[in-house]
Amino acid sequence: MKKFVFLPLLLLFGWVNAQDLNGAWKLTHQNGTEVTDEEYVKIYQDNYFAFGAKKVADNHFISAGGGPYRFEDGMYYETLDFFTLDPFQVGTTNKYQLDLTNGKMVISSEINGRMLVEIWEKLPERVDDLTGNWVITGRKRDGEISRSTPGARRTIKILGGGRFQWVAFNSETKEFSGSGGGTYTAENGKYVESITFFSRDDSRVGANLGFDYEVIDGEWHHSGKSSTGNPIYEIWTPYAIGYKPPVLMTEQQ
Repeated sequence: MKKFVFLPLLLLFGWVNAQDLNGAWKLTHQNGTEVTDEEYVKIYQDNYFAFGAKKVADNHFISAGGGPYRFEDGMYYETLDFFTLDPFQVGTTNKYQLDLTNGKMVISSEINGRMLVEIWEKLPERVDDLTGNWVITGRKRDGEISRSTPGARRTIKILGGGRFQWVAFNSETKEFSGSGGGTYTAENGKYVESITFFSRDDSRVGANLGFDYEVIDGEWHHSGKSSTGNPIYEIWTPYAIGYKPPVLMTEQQ
């Protein structure tokens, strides 16, 4: 598949209610052709989105992108916080349209004089204790918890529709540090991830990682061992609370 087709189309959405988008979606068709050689999964939650893509044959990582989205006057806007295929687009806001029908998103647009159409299918609904968009704000080491306030450089983890994706990036420098994702379960204090893509190491695909979790005062306390076998204790805060965007200075009147 030609990559230039996906650059804008992965960002096209329209006048539907935001709640209808929450969850996970998979790209199934492009211009009438079934998408089989690549897998694109996109998660929407708490007014934020993230997508990850890989080759089906060998699990080779292709790309990731995401950021906040909003509605205004019946139109849909996305602002990119990270985008691996074209970092120069980070910080840009785009406006698009979308149709929802029978659990599918039909996305169409004219780009460079060509009409492009994509169909995304919604994956099964699932809501649990951890459904949401999170940002890491704390860690425990040697029994002591240290806290930080996420800024331009931050690590997020978005969970929806039984899918998860974490991303480390700097929206100011447009630097991308890594991303991974897949399916997960969160039940009775046990959180299990099954990795389906990983930007840093394709060989990690297929691994299952189990952790303990507890939601304390609205924050996700996450403990266990990392993919390298090292003990971890992380605290994740809802993104809308934990992330403090920079205050833009305005000229004094």
